[in-house]
Amino acid sequence: MYGMLYESVQHYVQEEYGVDIWRKVCHIIDCKHNSFKTHQIYPDKLMPDIAEALSACTGESFDFCMNFFGRCFVRFFSNFGYDKMIRSTGRYFCDFLQSIDNIHLIMRFTYPKMKSPSMQLTNMDDNGAVILYRSSRTGMSKYLIGQMTEVAREFYGLEIKAYVIESQNDISGGTAGPIKLTEGPLTVIVKYRLDFDNREYMAKRVNTEAHPSQLKMPTVKLDVFLDLFPFTFVLNHDMKITHAGEKIVETWIMHNPGANPKSFIGTHVMDLFQCRRPKDTTIDWDTLIQMRAVLFEFELIRTGHNRAAYDAVLNMDFENYDEMDLNEAQTMALAKAQEFSESHPVDDDEAAGEDEIDPATGERRSSQGLRSILLKGQMFYIKDVDSLIFLCSPLIENLDELHGIGLYLNDLNPHGLSRELVMAGWQHCSKLEIMFEKEEQRSDELEKSLELADSWKRQGDELLYSMIPRPIAERMRLSQEQVCQSFEEVSVIFLEVMNVYDEGLNSIQGAMQAVNTLNKVFSALDEEIISPFVYKVETVGMVYMAVSGAPDVNPLHAEHACDLALRVMKKFKAHDLGDVAIRVGINSGPVVAGVVGQKVPRYCLFGDTVNTASRMESSSDPWKIQLSKYTGDKVRQVGYKVESRGTVKVKGKGDMETYWLLEGPEG
Repeated sequence: MYGMLYESVQHYVQEEYGVDIWRKVCHIIDCKHNSFKTHQIYPDKLMPDIAEALSACTGESFDFCMNFFGRCFVRFFSNFGYDKMIRSTGRYFCDFLQSIDNIHLIMRFTYPKMKSPSMQLTNMDDNGAVILYRSSRTGMSKYLIGQMTEVAREFYGLEIKAYVIESQNDISGGTAGPIKLTEGPLTVIVKYRLDFDNREYMAKRVNTEAHPSQLKMPTVKLDVFLDLFPFTFVLNHDMKITHAGEKIVETWIMHNPGANPKSFIGTHVMDLFQCRRPKDTTIDWDTLIQMRAVLFEFELIRTGHNRAAYDAVLNMDFENYDEMDLNEAQTMALAKAQEFSESHPVDDDEAAGEDEIDPATGERRSSQGLRSILLKGQMFYIKDVDSLIFLCSPLIENLDELHGIGLYLNDLNPHGLSRELVMAGWQHCSKLEIMFEKEEQRSDELEKSLELADSWKRQGDELLYSMIPRPIAERMRLSQEQVCQSFEEVSVIFLEVMNVYDEGLNSIQGAMQAVNTLNKVFSALDEEIISPFVYKVETVGMVYMAVSGAPDVNPLHAEHACDLALRVMKKFKAHDLGDVAIRVGINSGPVVAGVVGQKVPRYCLFGDTVNTASRMESSSDPWKIQLSKYTGDKVRQVGYKVESRGTVKVKGKGDMETYWLLEGPEG
């Protein structure tokens, strides 16, 4: 079922019983859909399951809940404007009952996968009507009653009483479908009686007496109907075709070239046609007499197009064949069959009945010929000849389908709108093709725009993560409160680039050279940063600051900080930097970290540990790595080679014992 049905249920259950009841219902049936999408398809069994759960929560019966859901749907679809279509079907409720199937057919353009039931008005009287419901779903009979009563009340001002008088294969509340005793699919068939005041409709539409002038009119010959409706055929009490329009005979010969052209007349209708709608209808006299207000769809059965069939026609290989017995339509059909045979040559394999190989799937497929023609119309009883006449027209949407059936525009009824509808469908298809082309162009442009947006997003993320640690940046995106984070112990590294300026150059040239030199040095340092072991904090002037142990906690922070310093020293000593030198200072201890500022925000470290690390760098010597006593003792225990520098006077700290870092544990 489409989501619109479940949208109506959710909306009105919440409105009538409250949001808590709906949540409880969803919990009972384990429904994980917080909301339903109008054009999405959901399981059929969900509807009776919701009714069972609502019944358990409210104490109402299952039938009441299904009836309630049907009434909810009628109230809900008015929001989509579908109420206008129902109001336009006719002045009376019976007009709507006769048009239900057509409404469902129209709705398939919007909901192409809709499995609509088949409903026919079978009987009418002053006190109501009888409708016959056919469907492949079970447990929906009370749902339909709710729809009927709400439509009558809302659109026609009628209070009706609807109840089931006959039922077959229907299981109230069932979700597994009818019990199948045979291999073929079973159909739920329910007959309803609708009690309401129908006297006005019967008086004006059914029991109207003929005008005296009409009673004096002469009898119209049956040939007139066959000329006006060339696809029409007439049925007797045995459901055998007694008369037929020339176009339907011609089309049958085209589609069945191996059959005797004279055998169309006198054959049972179900031997030549398949009833497509209404489904599972017994085609007999009594049934069709009761369904004169129903629109029928008959599909012409065809034997296919093969060489043997054409030879049978072209060679006139018929028993007791007499050329003079063929009428003009049949003669033209034979000529067209020959023309079709010459324009569609068949090789020996096809003549032998072998199927073609589908190159896409590798499986055999039947050879394609003319498409089956579909006739849609209404059965009328003609009292003068005591027969039923099927007044119909072929269902054709566009010119391609017209050619696929083997017809031409002149074959269609000259009156009515058959030709105009085919041409309008063709023009509409052309407009749709143009629209599709434009939409494809827009889709390509949108795809390129999305790719460009993704590229910009990646660049923006890379820039953001270079300024702010990724976990903190993601929390900021979620608008979470920015809270400072404390770390029990980290190692802070300061590195300063010395002798950058050349005193022999003027100030502008010196500044440009200094910028180029710093860019080379700091870029080389960035290459040595291995995340998440070491994080680059910032650069201030000639000083490069990094930390190990934040923002990702790292118990080996001191070792990783010393590894970075040793790699940097080795890398720059191998390059000729002229007078440029570097010095490094490292200290370990607790810090507080957080993002500071809204414009150009920065991830900053605070605490005495940072100040001491800065002093270790400023009091160091060129090409030396100075460690605080705590850091030196920490790395010496794990195998790093350090050398005591002794006591150093540190600004703001007094005398401090420090170490020189010489080599790593593997050096």
